Amino acid sequence: MDPSGGCPHADNARLLARGAVAPVLLPGEVAGMAVLGHDALREFVSHPDVAKNALHFTALQAGAIPDGWPLKTFATVQGMTTADGADHRRLRSLVSRAFTTRRVEELRPRIEKLTSDLLDDLDRAAVAGDGVADLRTHFALPLPMGVICELLGVDAEYHDRLHHLSNQIVATDIGPERALAANREMVEVLGAVAAARRERPGDDLTSALIAAREENGDRLGPHELIGTLMLMIIAGHETTLNLITNAVRALCTHRDQLDLVTSGRASWADVVEETLRWDSPVSYFPFRYPTRDLMLDGTVIPKGTPVLAGYSAAGRDPGAHGPDADRFSLAREGSARHLSLGHGAHYCLGAPLARMEATTALAQLFARFPELNLAVPESELPRHASFVGNSVRRLPVRLHG
Repeated sequence: MDPSGGCPHADNARLLARGAVAPVLLPGEVAGMAVLGHDALREFVSHPDVAKNALHFTALQAGAIPDGWPLKTFATVQGMTTADGADHRRLRSLVSRAFTTRRVEELRPRIEKLTSDLLDDLDRAAVAGDGVADLRTHFALPLPMGVICELLGVDAEYHDRLHHLSNQIVATDIGPERALAANREMVEVLGAVAAARRERPGDDLTSALIAAREENGDRLGPHELIGTLMLMIIAGHETTLNLITNAVRALCTHRDQLDLVTSGRASWADVVEETLRWDSPVSYFPFRYPTRDLMLDGTVIPKGTPVLAGYSAAGRDPGAHGPDADRFSLAREGSARHLSLGHGAHYCLGAPLARMEATTALAQLFARFPELNLAVPESELPRHASFVGNSVRRLPVRLHG
């Protein structure tokens, strides 16, 4: 895997042409595998003999993975993404109360108001920049970051730092010292957040998690609290940030598809689902481990191998989405069959919230700035320095044509 990331789609197509499962070399010469085909990935992520707990990661348990390995946090953080069975159900039940249909719907007025305010900020940034502004910085980032931090009770003073540290943690091209430093600082910042909520509890998820722990000490351990907050911060804003960014890029470079929406022949929900399929916010997500040698689509994945879930590849798998799978089309039949928000027991808890944020953001953005377009050729947009996140680092746009 190229640790510097970049656009994954050409490499995905080459790998898919050879099969749905591929051996890969992770940073640090660590042997792994990736599941890229849609049907194979759907089977793999819900297979009873596939685990998330790093106790099943053979190389890690053998001491062959150094502390500064850039992907180690994905394996060792204590939370829902690394738990199985009863532990996973316990942690998920504690968090799920913040993402019920009712609770998410209650957030709609706040999301609509925040979106409108951020569009004012974007307009001001464009005026200051001779008509050009970075949509990612001024709009796509602060919307989901503001919402998830409000849910968690995280004070505004921490938002920028948490985004920077999240970027460091999902990066795959940084060295051991920076990786360790980012993880240490993230733990320190989240420890401060937890301490503030312990001292001043509120109607937020962090306060609820602390109360659950203090009422019944075995419900949530101290490392699980920090791990859960880390997961919620990273997953709660990075993926939606990428989703909004990728959707705007797609619409700006496919004006005929944008016309379908503005003329009422397609919906903003269609845009979100097709973007999730066509340009998944997450390219390869670490890790799952077979608990025995596992045959998948004719390939053996050895027991204890770290396996990447190839969401961006599965989204353009011709076997699932037809010979034109690499085409962005809102008229596509069954685009909601994508796996970009997961599948099975680990399906994304925040999926309804992400969809609401993205549809609200896109609807208001193009209603206010119908002539919005990219300010530079798409080929010049700098890509993520990671094969985990899939997007660009900046999105300069011209708001008025």
